[in-house]
Amino acid sequence: MIGRLHHIVLDCPEPAALARFYSELLGWPITWQRPDFVVVAVHDRSSGLAFQLAAEYRAPDWPDPARPQQLHLDVMVEDLDEAEPKVLALGARRLPVPEVASGQASGPGPRVFADPAGHPFCLIPRPSWAPPIGSPDGSPDGSPGDSPGSSAPSAGAGR
Repeated sequence: MIGRLHHIVLDCPEPAALARFYSELLGWPITWQRPDFVVVAVHDRSSGLAFQLAAEYRAPDWPDPARPQQLHLDVMVEDLDEAEPKVLALGARRLPVPEVASGQASGPGPRVFADPAGHPFCLIPRPSWAPPIGSPDGSPDGSPGDSPGSSAPSAGAGR
């Protein structure tokens, strides 16, 4: 192993506002903050999502290839119908889902949304192998994560 993932960093026009959105969506606290860089994580010694100020930010326009998504998050939920109005109330907006190619499995598929800065994310039904959403830290045995290290970004993180 060469290294370990520290944070997934999303560019955005308002880091604190987007961090609050994901903090509410995932139930993770804001663990580190400065005006141009904010982190949400399970706790202050685990990896998480970071939001970095991008003054010239242009939101993706999914599914338009002229401004592609480049990255999206899948967020598992127990019940899609219960989760959808909650993410909409947080400021997400529903995006259209392209037609599914014939021959693909049917059943409840992902529901695609954009966060307040325009990044696409999906709500997906919790897979049977995953622990219930309400379990501490999402780990099967309920123990805290084991990713030591500061949640503060290193100098020039993500730049």
